[in-house]
Amino acid sequence: METAWKKYEGKKLKPVMDFNADYIEYLSNSKTERESVTNAIALAKNAGFKDLNEVKKVKAGDKLYFNNRGKSLLMFVVGKKDLEEGMNILGAHIDSPRIDLKQHPLYEDAGLVLLDTHYYGGIKKYQWVAQPMALHGVVCKKDGTTVEIVIGEKDDDPVLGISDLLIHLSADQMQKSGAKVVEGEDLNVMFGSIPAASKKDEKNLVKKNILNILKEKYDIEEDDFISAELEIVPAGKARDYGLDRSMVIGYGHDDRICAYTSLRAALEIEKPERTACLILSDKEEVGSNGNTGMHSRAFENALADLLDKMGKYSELTIRHCLRNSMMLSSDVSAAFDPNYPSVSSPNNNNAYFGKGIVLNKYTGSRGKSGSNDANPEFIAKIRKVWDDNDISFQTSELGKVDQGGGGTIAYILANMDVDVIDAGIAVQNMHACYEVASKVDIYEAYRAYKAFLENIK
Repeated sequence: METAWKKYEGKKLKPVMDFNADYIEYLSNSKTERESVTNAIALAKNAGFKDLNEVKKVKAGDKLYFNNRGKSLLMFVVGKKDLEEGMNILGAHIDSPRIDLKQHPLYEDAGLVLLDTHYYGGIKKYQWVAQPMALHGVVCKKDGTTVEIVIGEKDDDPVLGISDLLIHLSADQMQKSGAKVVEGEDLNVMFGSIPAASKKDEKNLVKKNILNILKEKYDIEEDDFISAELEIVPAGKARDYGLDRSMVIGYGHDDRICAYTSLRAALEIEKPERTACLILSDKEEVGSNGNTGMHSRAFENALADLLDKMGKYSELTIRHCLRNSMMLSSDVSAAFDPNYPSVSSPNNNNAYFGKGIVLNKYTGSRGKSGSNDANPEFIAKIRKVWDDNDISFQTSELGKVDQGGGGTIAYILANMDVDVIDAGIAVQNMHACYEVASKVDIYEAYRAYKAFLENIK
């Protein structure tokens, strides 16, 4: 299979690099699901999208979005054909593995203030220590106000972090398995060490000083952490990677890399034949549950609202719409890594950097457990559209059989009677603090998603 870079030699390379410059900016500024939604809505409004809740009647050509609690997003470009004939859907998730603060996080020990945490999603815990970290999120106060917090991203900001055991004292630690080298309860974040001034024999003076700073800078009390959603994520911007600048390294490629490319494709759709739909969901890394996850009824409820404002609502119409819809579950795949070839599938069933967007007919684990195994008739339609539009694509499995596995939101939509296949970008270092992807694959994914929305039927 020829590398996709061949199509962009010389002056043709500029669109690839320009697109990735925009992506790097988005990724750097969208480190939580809330930030991802906020930034996506800003782009959508700039492209003429309106809030579905503020529209009374809907007609063909309308561009609409539905903000679900600030943590997931739906977008529609209403097509010329009746919605009962189905939609072309792109679905990605905008949550990423991270470390969350507990509801009572602040404590002092040995003259240090730390934050007690609970990790989110599947991580190798030892990768998250001795790294510069940032704190992102919101604190919702009893008076109804919300305080947005970002610490560790500006050049003059302090950063946070989790300590690691020095090599000189780690003889016992080094005998542990990788899963136990760092325990989940030991992922405590360093937060401060200066005690507050006091004339009395007070305890926990460092914690007192930290609370004073939080009160002065953010007007929050210790009890406000009870209704907060604060996330520890790697600090710093996404960057070009490789001497030739052919790759991007950053936190949260999984799955904001597919969310952004899908978003850009959806923003450029004008008056489609079939309604184009974009889903940016939350909670995929922990099973897609909750009212902002894909298992929620939010998608069906928004669809019902859309149909009602078109004057065509019925339960049967919704069922027909879903049954006639087709979807790309836009999620990342595992890129072949020459440092670890033993875990990869043999016989050309791997995803490689530079060869375009990746089709995964199934994910799951062991005997395809938990997967959506896409129908070949649907795959044939996608192949034709992409070949007709000169899209570079490849097929892959998620590693060697019985080596491991993973899942996406594909099976959830398939359970709604939608034709679905996983189609995303190959990534190295998946779920690590800094993941890596090929710029040409990112650009090809954007082109593939746009061709799907415009041409699949």
